[in-house]
Amino acid sequence: MPKVIFVSGVAGTGKTTVSKYLHKYFPAVYLDKDTVGGKFSENFLKATGYDPQDRDSKYYKQYCRDLEYDVTMDLAMEHATLGLNSILIGPFTKEIETAEWLNQKLAEFGLSREDVTVKILFVTLKDTDLQKERIIERGAMDRDQWKIDNWDEYEQSLDLPIVAWGIPESDIMVFDNSGELTEEKIKDVVAFIER
Repeated sequence: MPKVIFVSGVAGTGKTTVSKYLHKYFPAVYLDKDTVGGKFSENFLKATGYDPQDRDSKYYKQYCRDLEYDVTMDLAMEHATLGLNSILIGPFTKEIETAEWLNQKLAEFGLSREDVTVKILFVTLKDTDLQKERIIERGAMDRDQWKIDNWDEYEQSLDLPIVAWGIPESDIMVFDNSGELTEEKIKDVVAFIER
């Protein structure tokens, strides 16, 4: 049974880093939402007179955001029909909190919950100062400037989403990515995925 692994978390927690380490131990198609949809959104925003780096405005959220997530999930579903595992990287906050989203996406590809195993790995940081530091260090300030300039407000949005999909608690893991990302920590995550 193919596995669909959501690696969720807010900016700067290390979703991408953790996912790339996981890939060493768990064979899966690697689908980063930003890579899948980023260039399309940038070109659309630019063509319609908006900042191509915008990821916070109402305009982006209305016309681009959902498409990025839907296409990322569509790719995972297509791979699932071929029996392939997928690791999806992105916050997926709205989707995780929408009860019918998962079943609808599965149904679009003739799949059901009996055909795939779904797991959610929430990558977090208890230390929000470290998170801010990591966001600055990654050097995507065109995209992250609003977060840095409005850190107190942004910090209020860091709570984990409530999982509305009805998946077992044993298929949800919260991983604190503080400190060094050791092989032992990654192997614990891999063990969670493989259960």
